[in-house]
Amino acid sequence: MMEREALQAQITAINANVTFEEGGEMLNAFVDPKECRDLLQTLHNMDDLAFDYMFCLTCVDWKTHLTMVYHLESTKHRHVVVIKSKLDRENPEIDTMSDIWRTAELLEREVYELFGVRFINHPDLRKLLLSDEWEGWPLRKDYEDPINMIKL
Repeated sequence: MMEREALQAQITAINANVTFEEGGEMLNAFVDPKECRDLLQTLHNMDDLAFDYMFCLTCVDWKTHLTMVYHLESTKHRHVVVIKSKLDRENPEIDTMSDIWRTAELLEREVYELFGVRFINHPDLRKLLLSDEWEGWPLRKDYEDPINMIKL
């Protein structure tokens, strides 16, 4: 397992624009959405990193912006990293990771459906759980459901 500082140095060597969050159990790195795919693909493909397992892909609504969150692990080396990317709330989009990790295909569909994030080059970006008639993004903080009176 690579120590936190060594892992941080490796990621910085791949992309000098990455910033890191202090504290926390896992190393949290922030990358621009336009640079996210290249970084994640490199983390997956580099043998000394080998992040071959995406165990979580989700989105967080902060009211001012959305943040994509990717939890990655190397089953070979046993290290873990969390990669985050801040998205524009009005036009949230980011490249798909579904061709790097197959688990991303369904998880991206779920995030698309519940938060409205468009995944560029996703092979099948359509609703997963809700009906085609459903309007709005139910996990966004500004979502209002007049039938069930949900207001966050």
